[in-house]
Amino acid sequence: MPESITLYSAKICPYAQRVEIALAEAKAQFKRYEIDLQNKPEWYAPKVNPASKVPAIAYGGPDVPPDQPSPESVKIAESLVLVEFVADLFPESGILPKDPVTRAKARFFIEGVSSKLIPAWYAYFLRNAPVEDFYSALEYVQSLLPAEGFAVGEFSIADIAIAPFLARTRVSLLNEIGKYPEGDGKKVWAHITSGKFARIAKYTEDLFARESFKATFDEAYVTEAFKKRFAGVRNQ
Repeated sequence: MPESITLYSAKICPYAQRVEIALAEAKAQFKRYEIDLQNKPEWYAPKVNPASKVPAIAYGGPDVPPDQPSPESVKIAESLVLVEFVADLFPESGILPKDPVTRAKARFFIEGVSSKLIPAWYAYFLRNAPVEDFYSALEYVQSLLPAEGFAVGEFSIADIAIAPFLARTRVSLLNEIGKYPEGDGKKVWAHITSGKFARIAKYTEDLFARESFKATFDEAYVTEAFKKRFAGVRNQ
């Protein structure tokens, strides 16, 4: 029986949503504490995560309020570490494939998301880097997908790793939030959800339809938070 779990999260953060999806898939009982990333509590870095980032988990220890973390609990950070931690705590969730080959494929998919897709997206979103670089990264990820289903067939850690970023890509592009020229966002979204991107478009639909995703993504909140946080990025 897993010990108590307190998750320190932030609705705006795609990395934090990864862990929330994993916990939802596991049907885990846990406490959730929202961290304001623009005004973090003074106790957070010294008592939970010295890097002062989310997500982080306090595991075990006495039952205490989340804003009074116990030194007796184990503190763990980094989204992909935490996703696999949840998978290990709740093996019945099935998010970590049991077959070694499938598990390796899931981790290889995640490596592509981490090293290619996410950097290419942020370069376009925040620096107006060539959109073709983003398209190339998306094509690479698409090439790893099977003909149907999720990244390695059944829903897994691979899908958990990418879903929050595709969701925020959609929010950014459809609301024209970013450094790229205003008016290009909706065109880019239309391009990456049709034609040669038809497979990843269907995959994205499947991800967004997953109950664990819907339960952990507040689109209205994220949209407003993005508008506020990135309002001036185009003029910088």
